[in-house]
Amino acid sequence: MEPKTLQEIENLAESDGRYKSDAYLFVYDALGYTVQKLGKNNDTLSEEKRHISGRDLLFGISEYSADQFGPLTRSVFAHWGIEQTRDFGEIVFNLVDANLLRKTAEDRIEDFVDVYDFAEEFDWKKRKADLERLP
Repeated sequence: MEPKTLQEIENLAESDGRYKSDAYLFVYDALGYTVQKLGKNNDTLSEEKRHISGRDLLFGISEYSADQFGPLTRSVFAHWGIEQTRDFGEIVFNLVDANLLRKTAEDRIEDFVDVYDFAEEFDWKKRKADLERLP
């Protein structure tokens, strides 16, 4: 990430005050992870075809955070000020308002509301058991 962009994110996090700058950086990384996982990282695709929905991003965040933080995911998110899926939407829309991300006319903050319950989604014992059942 360019130093200028990093500084803009730091300033944005500080001016908003609800979420730590690490949360913003994490969303950026999780967005890249999700775009790649969905095969939308091809530069020949139009911006419209590379777009991912709030729901897609939230499930990408879930996978990426499990990989990055494992059973500490909820603790890390709480430390950053993130308690529900809407918080990720607030971060995304703050980044959009700061011209650090783009959105389509159809994207809304409501796309991030109650997509999953953190207690259930980040239940490490359940997630680990599900992974053990895979072939």
